[in-house]
Amino acid sequence: MKKHIALLAIIALSLNVKAQQTDTKKGISAADSLMNLMGVDEKPGPVAIFKSTRLVLSQTTEMIKRNNLNFQIIHRFGDIAGSNGGPQTAFGIDRVNDVFFGFEYGISDNFNVDLGRSTIGQLVQLELKWAVLHQTTNGSSPIAITLLGEIGAKPYAAFPTFSSRLSHLMQAIFARKFSPGFALQVAPTYVRDNTPFPILPGNEQSFFAMQASARIKLTNHSGVILDYAHPFSAFRNNTDTFQDPMGFGYEVETGGHVFTVNITNANSVSEMNMLSNSQQRFSKGQYRIGFTISRMFDFNPRAKKEEKKY
Repeated sequence: MKKHIALLAIIALSLNVKAQQTDTKKGISAADSLMNLMGVDEKPGPVAIFKSTRLVLSQTTEMIKRNNLNFQIIHRFGDIAGSNGGPQTAFGIDRVNDVFFGFEYGISDNFNVDLGRSTIGQLVQLELKWAVLHQTTNGSSPIAITLLGEIGAKPYAAFPTFSSRLSHLMQAIFARKFSPGFALQVAPTYVRDNTPFPILPGNEQSFFAMQASARIKLTNHSGVILDYAHPFSAFRNNTDTFQDPMGFGYEVETGGHVFTVNITNANSVSEMNMLSNSQQRFSKGQYRIGFTISRMFDFNPRAKKEEKKY
């Protein structure tokens, strides 16, 4: 009996040594295997679906972390082609259609406050953004959901009352990273302009819209962005004047910066302006170069102390 037990022990030990050798050849140590087993029950983490909080036209479900400040500059040049473009305007570079300066601050990891200002209408906007749900690494939550609310005011033009200066936007953003190389989001949106924008007979004060965006990964730090929006507006859909905004761009991440260069038919940066009044056509050369620069600042003293230890 003792001989049988000893024989079984020797066989088991041999198999264990062989397994360790096999794992070592694969670059997996016994400690790594143990850690992998221990990590099965760890709390799942959120998935980073996009590289930044903004794409070409749309905002994303990504949030600014607590006590971080994200400074953004978003620029739209003039028409590349058509009657207002061409070499006489350096293909639109000589003209500026809209410039947006924005500050996004993380009150918490899931709640941000944003303040921005656009050239078009001198629109000043305040935004609240709340991450309701994150897509998780273990698949327990397959999507991310973020709610967004904006209020904007045009302080300089002539309006009869203060309320008539205001515009509002409410949006729910649903996003999912389907694979390491592909992410998609849709965003049902409600827009209300207390004074219809633009001021045209029959224009509506409020309407619904849908935005859809995708990111295709090229490298670990770059990707291609596709963006589209459609207002569900009887006034806009029954005329050839208004066009659906769309755009595509190239995004690259460099340290604390995210830089995006894009081409779009939308003049405006702010969603309230862009969804209310997009009249430019690709077929008429009314598309333009734009870019977005994001720079992150970290005001977490704890993180700075931890960095000093190493």
